[in-house]
Amino acid sequence: MTIGEKANVVAVAVERRASSSPVAIRSLGRTDYRETWQAMVDFTAARGEQTADELWCCEHAPVFTLGQAGKSEHLLADLGIPLVRTDRGGQITYHGPGQVVIYLLLDLNRRRLKVRELVAAIEQAVMDLLAEHGVAAERRAGAPGVYVGAAKVAALGLRVRGCCYHGVSLNVAMDLLPFQAINPCGYAGLAVTQTSDLGISLTPAQAATALARHLAARVERSE
Repeated sequence: MTIGEKANVVAVAVERRASSSPVAIRSLGRTDYRETWQAMVDFTAARGEQTADELWCCEHAPVFTLGQAGKSEHLLADLGIPLVRTDRGGQITYHGPGQVVIYLLLDLNRRRLKVRELVAAIEQAVMDLLAEHGVAAERRAGAPGVYVGAAKVAALGLRVRGCCYHGVSLNVAMDLLPFQAINPCGYAGLAVTQTSDLGISLTPAQAATALARHLAARVERSE
């Protein structure tokens, strides 16, 4: 079954202004990283002026991904987990079951969104979700992502050429051990955490639905 066949449009519980362009939210389930990446590339290449923007929600089997300018020395140990060099920005990160990944396939020119504004919107969407559950989170200058105290709970990386793809990962209820085999996002000793350890009782599916709602609201608000 292809990504396109597996994708299922779900309801978007977002109030939209009459002038805003809706964002379709698709639930892909657990997908292969390489297959999903190629589907994003193909989707973006085939876009036209009227192509709707989409958010793809998924989980991946265990995989390390290294950004376009990433340094392989940030992989510290061989755990038998595949390493994929990809075309997003940023350094190395880990994806695995229990982590929510949402890919943003957006026409930034049409939405009049600059990259920094998009990054801020993604971070704020995560912070909004955490705040709903009483968890205070923050950004860090020069280190994109969302942090609770000294630990990172969400990472992001994008590929932007007028339109964008790739997106954000939120640790929900996963095995965090593989993060010890890398310098997360290129930072030695960076601690990571997840929503289940922060007292948030959301399943990955529930977290994906909630975060997609916040992302859609932030993106649509930009218009």
